[in-house]
Amino acid sequence: MATVKIFNHHFRTPFIFLLVFEFLVLFVSVYIGAYLRFEQLVWQPPQENLMNFPLRALIFSLAMLFGMIAMGQYQIPGPLGKYYLPAITVRVFISFALGLLGLVILYYLMPDILLGRGIFAYSLSVSLGIIILVRLIFLHTVDGRSLRRKILVYGAGELAENLIDDTDPARALVPKNASYVIHGFVPVSEDNISVPEQYLVKPGDDLAEYCSAYEIDEVVLAIADRRKKMPVDSLLDCKLSNINVIDFVGFWEREKSMIRLDMMNPSWMIFCEGCKQGTIGSFFGRLFDILISFVLLVVMLPFLIVTAILIFIESGFKGPIFYRQTRVGLNGKNFELLKFRSMVVNAEKDGSPQWAAKNDMRITRVGSFIRKVRIDELPQILNIFNGDMSLVGPRPERPEFVSELEQKIPFYSTRHRVKPGLAGWAQLKYPYGASEQDTYNKLQYDLYYVKNHSLIMDVLVLLQTVEVIVLGKGAR
Repeated sequence: MATVKIFNHHFRTPFIFLLVFEFLVLFVSVYIGAYLRFEQLVWQPPQENLMNFPLRALIFSLAMLFGMIAMGQYQIPGPLGKYYLPAITVRVFISFALGLLGLVILYYLMPDILLGRGIFAYSLSVSLGIIILVRLIFLHTVDGRSLRRKILVYGAGELAENLIDDTDPARALVPKNASYVIHGFVPVSEDNISVPEQYLVKPGDDLAEYCSAYEIDEVVLAIADRRKKMPVDSLLDCKLSNINVIDFVGFWEREKSMIRLDMMNPSWMIFCEGCKQGTIGSFFGRLFDILISFVLLVVMLPFLIVTAILIFIESGFKGPIFYRQTRVGLNGKNFELLKFRSMVVNAEKDGSPQWAAKNDMRITRVGSFIRKVRIDELPQILNIFNGDMSLVGPRPERPEFVSELEQKIPFYSTRHRVKPGLAGWAQLKYPYGASEQDTYNKLQYDLYYVKNHSLIMDVLVLLQTVEVIVLGKGAR
């Protein structure tokens, strides 16, 4: 299998192995650094100030690993182009810089875990070189068929057509950035054929035997009307033969980390796994929100003060520093959202709500910068302390937009079954949305979060949000 489900979230198996391997590289690099520094290989370096050396190596490794996760290093990369090596090198350098920032803070708070300068320099250099080399080899290999799941698509209509990579005919059945390779499409009677004829296969009467003969890992059910066309006996035989069978919505959710609105129905949400969090999970989620928000507030306090001063100066020493706006929260309950003001005063003079547009003339110079690095959102930490928001969740929307969107977009109100968040899955996966179509697209990611959210997923979202801030993705 090319993916594994952990805490309701799907992870690509090759990247899990890469993460474990790179953690070992980081850990061993500290000992290589100690060897280069003292010219002898020992488990505990011969200095009194280096007691608990394995713990120091572990902290170094975890800090660098969190930096890698924060920069999205364990996701399938986009098109690499001719700057393949430079792109990898730059992202690894940025990841290590974030790890170093975390270590600086830890070393300041707990100086007893500090590594010596010599060991630290050697460890950093060795691990940096090895990881860049490992990634060059891995990213040349991960696209190979051997690392992908082979699937047979039962159906050849409009649903099935979604799986074909039409951007590159030579790779139509081996889509880029996917964890699967398509063996072929099985046409179904009374179904309009939308798939090119050369991709069609006819397995005969014994579907399970055909799958075994061609080493099919999974059958994806892609037919519109399953009541009339689903071969229950053949699919059950596949299931009993250890060949996984999955419906199209579930397959799309797993592969794309989103839920297709145009393919789902209420019964699927009712009977699927997920969509729940127990009392213990809610308690630890709330505790996590409070602790991380407090740390974030302490760390960012100097930036908050400087931002407030700059806004006050730009407005001519008058006008509000903060912007308050009514938003819709958990279970549709309204609350007052707090942000740094990034637009001119009275940006909506006529009183009617407006979407923020690209290059919006209402945005101030300071506002443009703080939006880009997301500082304008930080006052929402007070909303988190108050319990109106969480660190991670769907972005809260204005009541005027919500009432309109609920009538036009199916399942829109479902996003209000969890607390809105400062960061979110949709913000990571989809650029800034400022239209009804953008809202529709982002809702598909919000529904994925509502269905699969957990404390582990929240941690991953927060770490990967660092990449959004560093690279300025989606800001407007």
